[in-house]
Amino acid sequence: MPNDERLHIIRSLVFDYAKSPSLRHIRDPHFVDKLAKDILRAVDRGQSPWQKWEGPREAVLQAAARTWIPIDDLRDYLNTLSGPQLTMTDVAQRMGAMHEEGYDPYPDEDMKEHCLALYERERSAGTEMVAIVRLLQEFVQDETERRRREHAENYKNAREAEREALRERLISGADCKWTALRKPDEMYCRMNGRLYRVSRDNDKRWSLCRVVSLDDAKGSLIGRYAARGDASKVVADMAYQPEPRW
Repeated sequence: MPNDERLHIIRSLVFDYAKSPSLRHIRDPHFVDKLAKDILRAVDRGQSPWQKWEGPREAVLQAAARTWIPIDDLRDYLNTLSGPQLTMTDVAQRMGAMHEEGYDPYPDEDMKEHCLALYERERSAGTEMVAIVRLLQEFVQDETERRRREHAENYKNAREAEREALRERLISGADCKWTALRKPDEMYCRMNGRLYRVSRDNDKRWSLCRVVSLDDAKGSLIGRYAARGDASKVVADMAYQPEPRW
């Protein structure tokens, strides 16, 4: 067991994963899932129909699979490692199988230009291929994480802008859907020019009131409901029915 090549590969995968300086990256479910798949593949390697991919070749190709790197150069490097001679088809098809099996997503087209520029820079500097592969892998991981954070921040800002627009619409007197104004568990909506308020009580039920203004602290109770959606159905019906003078 100590000499099992799979154990060496698993240890390398875990050590590489633990090198990340970002706790968020280490705990990210996507990257944890990817590590689990990498380990599963290492354990199942002995049953693989891909007979030319023994030893470090598989790990190198897997590291390169999500990056943009010239396949012919990668093949030439892999052929310097132990194992049968690899053709361009061997490398391209094995990489394609990795993507289809779900071990790695396909390379992002938006990162292609930067990856190839990094590759050419390092090759010109004389950097060995395995170091370049790892550099490209780190770039793709970091860029993916940066984009994820950027997307989350943009989504957060867009949601806040949408909420602010709804608050402005509510205050202006226009019809609007349920909008929190002062408290997260107290919301207002205006339909057909009529203003309604729902607030969640201590028992988690929603009290629906007809109010005459945003400053109407009491209002007229219409009913109490288990879900806000039930209150919405009542409002949709009542808003167009005759009502007494409040």
